[in-house]
Amino acid sequence: MSTDSTDSTGSTDSTGSAGSAGGAGSTANRGGAGRPRDKNRETAATILPLVGGAGNITSVAHCMTRLRLGLRDRSLVQDEALRALPSVLGVVEDDTYQIVLGPGTVARVTPAFEALVAAAPAPARSAEDLAGRGEAMRAARKARNATPFKLFLRKIANVFVPLIPALIGCGVIAGLNGLLINLGVLPGVTPALAAVASGFMALIAVFVGHNTAKEFGGTPVLGGAVASVIVFAGVAKIEVFGRPLSPGQGGVLGALGAALLAVYVEKWCRRRVPEALDVLVTPTLTVLVAGLVTVFGLMFVAGEVSRAVGDFADWLLAHAGAGAGFVLGGLFLPLVMLGLHQALIPIHTTLIEQQGYTVLLPILAMAGAGQVGAAVAVYLKLPRNGSIRRTIRSALPAGLLGVGEPLIYGVSLPLGRPFVTACVGGAFGGGFVGLFTMLGAKTGSTAIGPSGWALFPLLDGNKGLGETAAIYAGGLLTGYVAGFLATYFFGFSRALLEEFDVATEETGTVVSSGTPVAGTPTAGAPASGTGPAPGPEPGSGTEPAPVKA
Repeated sequence: MSTDSTDSTGSTDSTGSAGSAGGAGSTANRGGAGRPRDKNRETAATILPLVGGAGNITSVAHCMTRLRLGLRDRSLVQDEALRALPSVLGVVEDDTYQIVLGPGTVARVTPAFEALVAAAPAPARSAEDLAGRGEAMRAARKARNATPFKLFLRKIANVFVPLIPALIGCGVIAGLNGLLINLGVLPGVTPALAAVASGFMALIAVFVGHNTAKEFGGTPVLGGAVASVIVFAGVAKIEVFGRPLSPGQGGVLGALGAALLAVYVEKWCRRRVPEALDVLVTPTLTVLVAGLVTVFGLMFVAGEVSRAVGDFADWLLAHAGAGAGFVLGGLFLPLVMLGLHQALIPIHTTLIEQQGYTVLLPILAMAGAGQVGAAVAVYLKLPRNGSIRRTIRSALPAGLLGVGEPLIYGVSLPLGRPFVTACVGGAFGGGFVGLFTMLGAKTGSTAIGPSGWALFPLLDGNKGLGETAAIYAGGLLTGYVAGFLATYFFGFSRALLEEFDVATEETGTVVSSGTPVAGTPTAGAPASGTGPAPGPEPGSGTEPAPVKA
């Protein structure tokens, strides 16, 4: 590659009369403040804003004569202004945008151009950037949850999710009825309210059986028919292993097992029974075989398992309530990310069926409180990023009511650290509720689904409603404060603040520390190739690490 005197001297004015008159100290050869002039850097600095700024550059390379640039948005390039530069000999548009600088010159300008791109402030990251990261993480989580075990858990969840509206409605009615009884109001109405609130729970096994058969590919009504054996009063006349059965023994776990067995029996019959006899033989054998196995085996086994689940939950919170609550509240969101939270749904339902409420849900609900506290801290830590602050303001009311997805996937999870510190807030909130359970004041929920402030109408426990509500409110407050403090003081690295605490105007012009960055794309545009790349979602095991640490 040839060299020319122009590049080696640094200026065309450095030779000739000016150079003779001024020598090495001539102002033509020296920049401001006595520094030598760097023409190559000046050329690079002139070109950079005309190609859209550092945020519009994805790659930089050169050949013998051309500076080759990868661009995010071709429309940001000012072709005419580039062609008018004395140092630019022409432009060529191909797979890359090519600026002809000439041999020798391009080899010197390219390193200077790369240095300017690397040193330029990163484009302001907006709520749209975070939403894009969050959506990518959601998709990645969904893909990773497609294992056989997690797909099975998802099917189990699909059995119970359709029942949630009835659980909520009956739970609220049960709470209202309890309040009326405690106040001694409307004594003629409370028995009717009790019947309305309890009727669904008395037959929940039938609905579980129906949904199980539907989800696993059987005939729904046959699943419901087999599961109805569990709640039939006549089973009290049957003895199994020397002990009489009781109606409802085995509960939803027994119904789940009975309906699964019915599905397998039905599918076996469909493959072997002639079509002419199928309408008579298949349903008969399905109900008979699955029903007898349920009566003489599943009811007893499922009853023992259900009892063990309830006893273990009571023992755990009674003897290690604070520690158990801390762990459960802190790990619930990672469990959600791994898809393992679905295994808790039958446990919640079993506890509601046995005790009238689940003591686990108020503890797990503290994870949402940690998210709210973390979001407020993010709001205060990014005072110049109007886009993210607007997102938090719009998502915060939903978060207070227990709808956490907008804050999780739109704010804390894409940021990385704030997601972890939000879990810390949930841990402290769960520990608070668990501590009072350990001290003898149980706080439970009569239904599954709602959390946050929306859980107040569903609260129940072994103490008065006022004390139960106060404990739950104290847990929420603890989660808010702990999530806020953990995020405010430990949720942001210096690099994360530099990346996101950058102001954006309504027009999308990026401003960093009050200084406009020429040619930078709008706040919603992707970052430059030198900026940090979006990462996968946090978690453990098969899950990737957070975007930022």
